[in-house]
Amino acid sequence: MALIKDLIDTISGNLFAKNQADRENKLYRSLMRHEAKLGGTVFGEIPEGRRREFFCLDEYTWVWHEEWTNEQGQHKVMTTRYDIRPSGVLKSQNGSHYQPVSDKEALRLLRATRLYQDKVKKEIYTFA
Repeated sequence: MALIKDLIDTISGNLFAKNQADRENKLYRSLMRHEAKLGGTVFGEIPEGRRREFFCLDEYTWVWHEEWTNEQGQHKVMTTRYDIRPSGVLKSQNGSHYQPVSDKEALRLLRATRLYQDKVKKEIYTFA
């Protein structure tokens, strides 16, 4: 009888842990999507029919993603990934090789990341 109780406890404990992890993962993905959408507004108003996202992927990586349809009706996608390194900022667009950015572009990125952080903090993580 104790063996069956232990088995039931183990199974239910694993299910609770799995459900808890699933809920946490779902919440994290939802927050990331919301942050990315909000971050897209850092660069100004988003034109009709465009999707723009800007977000912090990890401690050293920022992503700017944009989708639109051009005048010929073709779906276009541009993903720019910025890697922050001790030697400077590197950029890759649509999976191309990383290239260093100019000082001017690095400064614009810095301003954008600060605006992003302010917006996200104010509009998502302020609970007052």
